[in-house]
Amino acid sequence: MNNLSGRTRSGLTANLTSKGEGTESETAGLVARARTMMLISGLTTVLAIAAVVTVIGYRMYAGAANSPVEDIMTLPKGARIVSMAGSGGRLAVMVDNNGVIEMHVFDLKTMKESGHLRFTNEQ
Repeated sequence: MNNLSGRTRSGLTANLTSKGEGTESETAGLVARARTMMLISGLTTVLAIAAVVTVIGYRMYAGAANSPVEDIMTLPKGARIVSMAGSGGRLAVMVDNNGVIEMHVFDLKTMKESGHLRFTNEQ
């Protein structure tokens, strides 16, 4: 097929319009390569999903292995808990002890007190 200048077209349109012996084998090769890439992509996706599910299962199982720790903290007479907050494996408890604010910090795994602060007014 000629274009306006009189020269024959080259490239993709020439390959699509011409009937050749190698076009069927080239097409089969491209299809085979595409199938191979799809197979590799699918296997990689399945492997990634399996890794994520494994990590989630491991963390759930490892978290269930910890036995619950129970402890009793007795407050002095007239004291009350103002607030509690947990973060980073620690539990902070603010206690109002007859006008004096105290903060007790506990480790969540062992429930042992790891810190104690007392806030008083300057006299």
